Amino acid sequence: MNKIRKLEFEEIHNRQPTIEELQRLPRTRITVIADNIRSVHNVGALFRTADGARIEHLYLCGITAAPPRDDLRKTSLGAEESVPWSYEKDAGQLIRKLKFRGYQIIALEHTDKSVDYSKAELLFPMCLIVGNEYLGVQEHLVQQCDLAIDIPMHGVKQSLNVSVAFGVVVYEFLKKWQSKNEFL
Repeated sequence: MNKIRKLEFEEIHNRQPTIEELQRLPRTRITVIADNIRSVHNVGALFRTADGARIEHLYLCGITAAPPRDDLRKTSLGAEESVPWSYEKDAGQLIRKLKFRGYQIIALEHTDKSVDYSKAELLFPMCLIVGNEYLGVQEHLVQQCDLAIDIPMHGVKQSLNVSVAFGVVVYEFLKKWQSKNEFL
């Protein structure tokens, strides 16, 4: 019987690219807008997941906390150094710019036309919008979207924590990206 052995930290660390190597590697054509995320810990978790999925860019909008912040770094474990990011006050204006550049805009939000995230037809490049922990994606941003997706919930709660939902969705999108592209 084969025994499973947990890898040591150094073994895991040594198989990951350095930040310098990462800068030369291609990125997925997945961009993310974090709109009015109120918890700095959720923002840190977004960075960490964005690093894992090697997204193209993370836009922090509205009241969303931006680095440098020790409390953000505590959750991100430094991923703000490996994820291309910027702060944009106006998410609506940013969406218009991304649409002009050919991005499909997708809201992770309950709407009258939301589809199951795993069945969404994606066009790359694409931009996923995640919203405020309580209020979700702002209505005027939803109205600018090409598609709305949601995660089916099978309990009494209607949604997952924003950083958890982001992780679920971005890895499904990454899988779809990888099925159409050779790298990663």
